[in-house]
Amino acid sequence: MRPQKDTNPELFTLDIGGMTCASCVGRVEKALDKIPGVEAASVNLATEQAKIRLKADSGVKIDEIIALVQKTGYSAKISSPHATPELAPSRLFWGADGLGRVILGFALSAPLFLPMFLMPFGIHWSLSPQWQLLLATPVQFFLGWRFYKAGFKSLMAGVGNMDLLVALGTSAAYGLSVYQMIASPHASHELYFEGSAVIICMVILGKWLEARAKQQTSEAIRALQKLWPEHAKVIERNIVISENSALDQYRDLPLDQVFPNDRVLVLPGERIPVDGVILLGKSHVDESLLTGESDPVKKHIDEKVIGGSLNGEGLLVIQAQAVGVESVLSKIISMVEDAQTQKAPIQKLVDQVSAIFVPSVIVIALITGLANWFYLDSASIAILRAVSVLVIACPCALGLATPAAIMAGTGVAARYGILIKDPQVLELAHRLNVVAFDKTGTLTIGKPRLLEIIPLSSAYANDDILETAAGLQLGSEHPLAKALLDATKQKGLSPITPADSKAMPGIGISGKPSSGAFIGQSLSLQSIASLKGNGHHTVILEKAQACFDAGQTVSVLMANESSTSAQALSTPIAILAFGDELKDNAKEAISSLHHLGICAVMLSGDNIAAANRVAKTIGIKEVFAQIMPSDKAEIIRKLQLQDGARQYVAMVGDGVNDAPALATADVGMAMSTGTDVAMQAAGITLMRGDPNLVANAIDISKRTWKKIQQNLFWAFIFNATGIPLAALGYLSPMLAGSAMALSSFCVLSNALLLKRWRPAQQ
Repeated sequence: MRPQKDTNPELFTLDIGGMTCASCVGRVEKALDKIPGVEAASVNLATEQAKIRLKADSGVKIDEIIALVQKTGYSAKISSPHATPELAPSRLFWGADGLGRVILGFALSAPLFLPMFLMPFGIHWSLSPQWQLLLATPVQFFLGWRFYKAGFKSLMAGVGNMDLLVALGTSAAYGLSVYQMIASPHASHELYFEGSAVIICMVILGKWLEARAKQQTSEAIRALQKLWPEHAKVIERNIVISENSALDQYRDLPLDQVFPNDRVLVLPGERIPVDGVILLGKSHVDESLLTGESDPVKKHIDEKVIGGSLNGEGLLVIQAQAVGVESVLSKIISMVEDAQTQKAPIQKLVDQVSAIFVPSVIVIALITGLANWFYLDSASIAILRAVSVLVIACPCALGLATPAAIMAGTGVAARYGILIKDPQVLELAHRLNVVAFDKTGTLTIGKPRLLEIIPLSSAYANDDILETAAGLQLGSEHPLAKALLDATKQKGLSPITPADSKAMPGIGISGKPSSGAFIGQSLSLQSIASLKGNGHHTVILEKAQACFDAGQTVSVLMANESSTSAQALSTPIAILAFGDELKDNAKEAISSLHHLGICAVMLSGDNIAAANRVAKTIGIKEVFAQIMPSDKAEIIRKLQLQDGARQYVAMVGDGVNDAPALATADVGMAMSTGTDVAMQAAGITLMRGDPNLVANAIDISKRTWKKIQQNLFWAFIFNATGIPLAALGYLSPMLAGSAMALSSFCVLSNALLLKRWRPAQQ
């Protein structure tokens, strides 16, 4: 089996078993960091996984890493990509964190602690010392064996963990009871078997509750994984696809045997197995679990569909484009998994505290025991108070506080089409002051139409200009390129294929037409912003002013001097004006940001008049227009230092030229309707082209951050108050065990409240 990998070939994921608290996390990370070939390692308690990045050409084998983790006292195995193993019911019930052990433990312990509840009613009854020993022993050494085993391994490694604290505490209470029973056979009221038994039962109950809560926090991942169909109906290659085709000759193949360009039949009500383009049929497709879009989307021939979405009423034939790990669904799962496995920066503080926490608690327990023995002259009371300190101080809640909130927050966000792939975003989103929007494709639909051609020379006809300009854009994915090609198609014209076609990043595209009125000439199709140094710039602006006033986007077809590439010597041939509609909810999205106290600004390569017209319509007051793509990152840096104070800026974009700005911003948000480059550069991917998702992403990020703060506060407060109370005798070992289990459950339950989050505009 190959290890799970991300885009980095030296990045591996391991499943780690046996971790119980934050100290365990630190211990595993410390062991991994000592391996010479390991560049970085991150261990997550909630997901029970370790991300390991090896140095280039390190020569370290994954088996060696697994062996080292096992030597440290924990189980390790290679994580299967997107695997959802189903455990057998018996294993779930009787497993280490199974309900069966909880029931057995309380069944054996009930006769031990029941007399405590009868005493207020005047009923003084208790089991004989022999019966108490008989019931407590299997709890201590059968159900509690896991604590001895893990605690011993941690002791041998020179570190401490929760299991060591439980093993020490319960052994002290059990050992004291055995001693008292032998020394005073009839003094049953001074036996503490119930304390050691109930502590173990409460810890086991806590672990069971934790396991259930962890399962709920990762529901989003499992829901996405269940979208994978097991098989696909692949149509035989010799079958001609048409409306009259029978389409009954197909093979039902496992999904891993489907290849790109295979033609897949999808019946009504079935899940679409691959990413692809519709060759035949039309239907409504439910993409809600992938994009958060609540209503089914109408699909017809030549439109793209996403694997994992649910086909509605129509029969579809799809040509597969991306399968397996290259599919959108697989990438979504990877992004959510990565976000849940990574650590927020604040977790580093928790890890540092946890590294010294357990040894400190053991010292405090020893001091407590000695002090109480000295002042109270009672060995039994001293031991019990030391036991209470050991038990209540277990740092489970500390280890779960941050990852549980991240898992719940990123999971519910993914359900509504917001993929948070960088946990650092959670710490920055609540500080945001400014959101900068790229205009085209983000605030506008991104499907402009060619509205007008304005020739600057009477020598050329409009059709010649259109055929030539469209030819330059052949193969381009830019929205303006598609508008030109669509206009050519509507007029029944054919784009002229150019020679020496070359993209000019941030400027436009150039080439030499192979035929037509401009054959052999060096032409370029450029933005207005790129023509500032041209001698005809003023004339071009005058001719295009009416287009700017109407809020249109303008490109210019230029003839370049053959003797030089200098832009100043280029001659304008024609102005091409494009119109792009605003998205219906753009104004509402800006209003939502203003409601959050966040300023919205717009970045555009359009003329100032056109950009201002769009901005005024949707309520944006600050506009940066006529800027080159390379200038966007610089503008983001200026916004971050605006008015002499540090501002936190988010950038929202969808194009290749937005990638530097997305990476420069404190929080980058990419529309998934854009390019892969933009999504890779951003910390948040918005799965729909809906600008309302920007405010929603900020909202869920803020709420997740608040949950992290709340969890850490209560985890620290719990230990800060619980340890002194236990040391002074206000908490019995049994109550300490109950409180410790309750603290972990409360932290997880608080994190799970994030699952109730709903987008304001949903």
